[in-house]
Amino acid sequence: MKVRNSFLSLVLCTSIAVHALNPIVIKGHKFFDTVTKSQFFVKGVAYQPRSGDSADKDPLIDASACARDASLMAKIGMNVVRVYEVDPKVNHDACMKSFADNGIYLLLDIPTPTFSINRSNPQYDVAQYTAYMATIDAFSQYDNMLAFIAGNEVTNDKTNTEASPFVKAIIRDAKRYIKTTQRRKIPVGYASNDDSYIRDAIKDYFVCGEEDSQADFFGMNLYEWCGDSTFEKSGFADRTKEFENYSKPVFLSEYGCNLVTPRVFGEVSALYGPSMTQVWSGGVVYEWTQESNNYGLVKIDGSTGKVELLQDYTNLQNALAKVNPQGVSMDSVNEQRPTLACPPITDNWKASAELPPTPSEGTCECMQSNLACTTSQTLSDMAMISTSSTNSSIIGTQIDTLCGQVSCKDIESNGGTGSYGAYSFCSPVQKLGYLYNSYVQGNKASQCEFEGFAQQVQPKRNDIMKCSMIAPKMTSIHSSAGGPQKSNASLNHSKPWVSLATLSIGLILTRLLF
Repeated sequence: MKVRNSFLSLVLCTSIAVHALNPIVIKGHKFFDTVTKSQFFVKGVAYQPRSGDSADKDPLIDASACARDASLMAKIGMNVVRVYEVDPKVNHDACMKSFADNGIYLLLDIPTPTFSINRSNPQYDVAQYTAYMATIDAFSQYDNMLAFIAGNEVTNDKTNTEASPFVKAIIRDAKRYIKTTQRRKIPVGYASNDDSYIRDAIKDYFVCGEEDSQADFFGMNLYEWCGDSTFEKSGFADRTKEFENYSKPVFLSEYGCNLVTPRVFGEVSALYGPSMTQVWSGGVVYEWTQESNNYGLVKIDGSTGKVELLQDYTNLQNALAKVNPQGVSMDSVNEQRPTLACPPITDNWKASAELPPTPSEGTCECMQSNLACTTSQTLSDMAMISTSSTNSSIIGTQIDTLCGQVSCKDIESNGGTGSYGAYSFCSPVQKLGYLYNSYVQGNKASQCEFEGFAQQVQPKRNDIMKCSMIAPKMTSIHSSAGGPQKSNASLNHSKPWVSLATLSIGLILTRLLF
C-alpha cells in the first residue's frame, strides 16, 4: 500500500504544472493583468547588488541569492524588481523562477555601461543594437518579464538633449524587434530624471510622433519627497498635475530620498492613494542592498550571504501594508488620449524629431567590401581584441584628421539637426576605412598608407550605392530552434494545467493500482 501511495503521489506531482504569472499589458494609460483584468500597480525595488569585484555582476545568475531575496521582497508586498544590468549570454531560469514563484515581475534596463548612449557624444551603432536585441531575446521568454527600459537619465539636463533621438531610436527598434521575433508584446519605455529645465519637453518627446517610435511608458526618477514632507510641499502634487493628461502609463522608476534617515517612506501613502493613482501606476524604491550611497533596505554579508534587515525595510513594509490602491477594470477603459505634439526646438531643448536609422550590419559589411583602401589588418585586429584607450585614441585621431580633409557626412550623426549618415552606425574601424578610401579617391597621387594604419586591398564588391538599402537583422537568436524557448520558470499558461498524455497515464496507473 505504501508503494502504491508513493507511486500515485509521484504521478500526481509530475502531472501538474506550476502556476505562471499572468502577463501584464498596457491599455490606454494604465497597466493591466491580462487574466484578472485588474489594474496593475508597480510596487517595486531596484535590485543591483554590488560590492568589490561584483560591481558589475549580473544579479539574476545567483540562484541562491535570488531565492533568498525574492522571499524577503514578497514579505513586504513587492511585485517588481528593476535590474540595471544583465549578461544575456548566461541562463537566468532559476532566478526568474524564484521571482515568479513570489509574484514578482522584472523591469529590465537593456543598455549596460559597455553598450549605452554616451550623452556627451551620442552614437547608436551595430554593436549596441546587437547587444540590446540579445538581451530582449534572453528575457522575452519569461511571463514575468514586465517591461524593458531603453535608457536611464541619458539626457539629464539642457546641455545634452541631442542624445534623446538616439534613445528613442532604440525604443523604436526594440518595439519592432519584439513584434517581429517574440511571442507576445512587451512594453519598452524610458526612465528620466527630474530636471526643471527639460521636464516638460522630455516627457512629451518620448511619446510624440509615430506610434512605432513612441515609448510605451514613461518612468521618472523622483527624489523630492524627503523626511516628513507632504504631497504639496514635496512637489509630487505639481508632477502629478503635469502628467494628468498623459497618453501613456507613468510611474516612479526610482524614488526614496535619503537626506533624512532612516527613511519613513511617507510618499507611499500618496503614491498608492487617491491623490496619485488616477495618474501614476506605482513606483520603484531605490534600492534593495545597502551600498556606499546608503539607500539600502537590507545589508548582505558578502562572505556568508547573511541578510540583515535594516530599519528602512521595516518602515517600507509598514508603509506598504497601509495602502490598497484602487484601480479600474481593463474592460472599463475606452479612453484613447491624443498623441502629443513633439516639443519645439528652444534654448533648453534641441532634440530633433528625426531619429537615427536602425543599425544594419549588412550595410557596414557591404561598404567595407567596396573599399580599395581600408584600415590595416593590424589596426583592425587591435580594435577587435582590445578596448584600450590607446587604440581608441589612434582611431579617433585618424578620423578627426581626415574629417578636416574629406567630407564626413556619411559617417556622422547629429541628434540636433536630425542628420545621420548612411554609415553613421558602423564601427570606428569601418568608418576610418571609409575615410581612407575617400581620401585616396579624391587625391589620386596619395598612397594608401597613412603611417602604416591603412592598406590597399582588392574590392570584393562594386555596388556601394546599394549598401544603404540592406535591411538590419530582425531574426531572433532562438529562431533556429523554433522560436523563443519557454523555460520551466514561467510557462505561458494562466492556469495550472495537466497534459492529456500525462493525465491518461495517471488514470491508467490509478486503475492498475487500485
